[in-house]
Amino acid sequence: MTRRPLMSLLAALLATLSLPAARADEAPPFPPVQQEELYVSAMKALADGRPDDATRLLMRFLEKEPQHAGAWLDLAISQCELGHGTEAERLFVEIERRFAPPPGIVEVIQGHRARGCHPLPPGRRDLLSLSAGRGYDNNVNQGASSAFFSTGSGANYLQWQLTPEYLPKADGYSLLSADYSGNLGQSKLLGFAQLRVRRHDHEHEQDMTSALVGLEQPWQLGQWRGRATAGLSALQLNGHYYQRQAQVQLRATPPVDLPEALEWSLTSGLSHVTYPTRTKYDANTVELGSTLNYRDNVRQALAGVGVLSDHGQAGRLGGNRDGWYGNLLLYSNLGERFSGQLGWTRQVWRGASVYSPNVIDLVRRQDTRLLTASVSMQLPAHHSLQLEWRSTQNRENISLFQYNSRSLQLTWHWDGF
Repeated sequence: MTRRPLMSLLAALLATLSLPAARADEAPPFPPVQQEELYVSAMKALADGRPDDATRLLMRFLEKEPQHAGAWLDLAISQCELGHGTEAERLFVEIERRFAPPPGIVEVIQGHRARGCHPLPPGRRDLLSLSAGRGYDNNVNQGASSAFFSTGSGANYLQWQLTPEYLPKADGYSLLSADYSGNLGQSKLLGFAQLRVRRHDHEHEQDMTSALVGLEQPWQLGQWRGRATAGLSALQLNGHYYQRQAQVQLRATPPVDLPEALEWSLTSGLSHVTYPTRTKYDANTVELGSTLNYRDNVRQALAGVGVLSDHGQAGRLGGNRDGWYGNLLLYSNLGERFSGQLGWTRQVWRGASVYSPNVIDLVRRQDTRLLTASVSMQLPAHHSLQLEWRSTQNRENISLFQYNSRSLQLTWHWDGF
């Protein structure tokens, strides 16, 4: 197997490094750009589906930093996405020889080899994924933790016992999902769609179907960059139209000097939720948050925190409410074919007024905590299996709404490109 393309690249890099200085009356071959900005621009080009631009920028970056293993890998991937399979393979081989990459990077290389290198249509990056799974939940209906609750106060105090239909019900379920995203025309505007279907073995009142469509636009203003997203979704319960939602979100990454592995971003969002079959439930929610993301070759950690304000229709039980949320996500490769993930989320709400005067004389305080753990196994030809355990604890000061649930789910994924 000839090594000419790779050696030509190395020769070009060495030749560039040894070029004599330009005369004062000659324009430099490229405008002066900081190396960090050059690499960020290359990563953005890859993310936006412009492998030709990414290749050009990465070769400029490698002129001054030829030992940057990540840039070599990104260059190989951009060559693969341009359809230059032979050159991409030679770059992969050179990366393995020079840098002895860890298992996570080896898995990335093997994935590109398995899929093959096929050029993308200009300006397009279409992604399709399908999933199917089976699971078991010990409380599919979010039944109350206690069979007893009270209403009123003083002379109006009464204690009640819930009927079995409002207590936890365990059941198995099956689910199907499909996700699609792709650039619209030659622009950077991304369109996406999702479909989710969940069917239970016995508790069919909890059967769900949901659909989401949306648009996402990357943007840059000076040294600030980010993405703007808009989406519409609808949810059915047991075949009946239950909820629809419209949402817009803005994510911005400020030009803060952080280590290469860290990224800090700000988020803001506005959503409007409508319940077609329920009165006085519609609401508008405003969100302001912040996210810190860490990533290296084998692991990723994400932490977020934010505040929420929810304004409902006049007459909604409990009135308006304010709250906050926090989340933590940890991901790591566990070998050549396995990866693991841990997640924790907490969301707290506090109502503005008594929930239901003379019936439930309390200001509602909601505290929901979600803990997840999963292990994934990579299979050939874009396939994978995931086993996930999930625990939900809904701690409230109104016992009628308190519930706990545990679920275990096995899911098959197929990622097509």
